[in-house]
Amino acid sequence: MALLLEHEFKPLPADKQIETLPFLEAVAHLPPFFDCLGTPIVYSPVKADLTGNIKKIRAVYDSNPAKFKTLQNILEVEKELHGSAWPKTGATLALMWLKRGLKFILVLLQSISDGEKDEEHPNLIRVNALKAYEIALKKYHGWMLQKLFTGSVYALPYKSDLLKALEKGKEVKEEESIEKIHQFLTRVTPILDAIYEMYTKMNAELSYKA
Repeated sequence: MALLLEHEFKPLPADKQIETLPFLEAVAHLPPFFDCLGTPIVYSPVKADLTGNIKKIRAVYDSNPAKFKTLQNILEVEKELHGSAWPKTGATLALMWLKRGLKFILVLLQSISDGEKDEEHPNLIRVNALKAYEIALKKYHGWMLQKLFTGSVYALPYKSDLLKALEKGKEVKEEESIEKIHQFLTRVTPILDAIYEMYTKMNAELSYKA
């Protein structure tokens, strides 16, 4: 799949220490995923948020690549650096929101890959998008944002059009596209799970609403 597989994520090491630079270089290719969903008024801000958070983390990394070699290093250093303001600051906060945006992408794609669908309208992806929103983002959004996202599902593209967009316009059999989605999920899901686990262990997760 052209969009999802164009830059590979490194396998998660046994110690779950995720190298910052390879992670950022791989994830930098994912914001255009939201262009494939249409509805600019809803998904353009999500794309911009994802892009902005990647840039914030990259700026911190570039300030001292040795000190911030892994994502774990970033949280540890910033916890000591920012004191009581942490974790609601710096690259720690940026990564917190970045992982939520990635979670939305992964849950949506996993749902499609698993064949979850509205039996009466099998070519729609509303069921998949709503599931992704419920799991990844809804509890962090205020009432207005929730209404906006819930309403946006009626303007989402057909599944066939989404898959074609992910292939950058190339006509590919659905089974082939789903297999590529599966490959992508196999690579990225363990990494995202490790980031969530890291936030839980370090008590860095925040539940305030945007």
